[in-house]
Amino acid sequence: MGLRLSFGLLSVLPVRYARAGRAEFATAMRLAPLVGLAVGACQGALFAALDFAGTGPLLAAVLAVGLGAVLTRGLHWDGLADVADGLGSGRPAETALEIMKKSDIGPFGVLTLVFTALAQIAAATGTAHPALALAIGAVAGRTAIVRACAPGVPAARPDGLGSMVAGTVSRGPATLLTGVVLATSGLAALAWTGSPRDALPYALAPLAGLLAAGLFRRHLVRRFGGVTGDVLGALCELTVTTTLIVLTLGD
Repeated sequence: MGLRLSFGLLSVLPVRYARAGRAEFATAMRLAPLVGLAVGACQGALFAALDFAGTGPLLAAVLAVGLGAVLTRGLHWDGLADVADGLGSGRPAETALEIMKKSDIGPFGVLTLVFTALAQIAAATGTAHPALALAIGAVAGRTAIVRACAPGVPAARPDGLGSMVAGTVSRGPATLLTGVVLATSGLAALAWTGSPRDALPYALAPLAGLLAAGLFRRHLVRRFGGVTGDVLGALCELTVTTTLIVLTLGD
């Protein structure tokens, strides 16, 4: 049930699931990195295939980043745009949350989407191993969602996804999962590159992304009073972007 719910919520896959309560949502959030792994693997595979076919890394990165948005129904990108509009409005929390609920996208949202997409594309082409970087970034992004569901992080509204997942993932499992993701990223990079020195950044970059997401989450909780589904999406894309950017350093 939890795995079906996780894929049903966080991906475009037409996975059916029964009516769920907080316990099922808690399991779904803990399994979110598996959804990231599936999405990231598809992105990495597409990049590798297109680059091998001779499209060049730039076009391959554009289509791979676009595939990530398609495979998630643009869910996290929509959240990123809504959070940008809410922050950019400068309004009190209640009004800002209402702005975020609207279906349209304002200028702050558009600019944020454009610059974030460009940053992800440029960073992916600037890494030594773009396919691997895209996969690790996708997993790290969903790990940020897990960490945002820890106790002490309230929901901003009494309804919506935020109210169903806020505080559902205990700190112990969230910390353990983070460690597993970082270690697995490093081991995957070691198997990919064959060099511990080359693999180390692929374990550290997701950590940098999660730290950035943690700082941003604190700001958003102070600004909006808690998390929403949009906030979770924004944290995901911030983590992906930061992870990819860090991986370009020194390459």
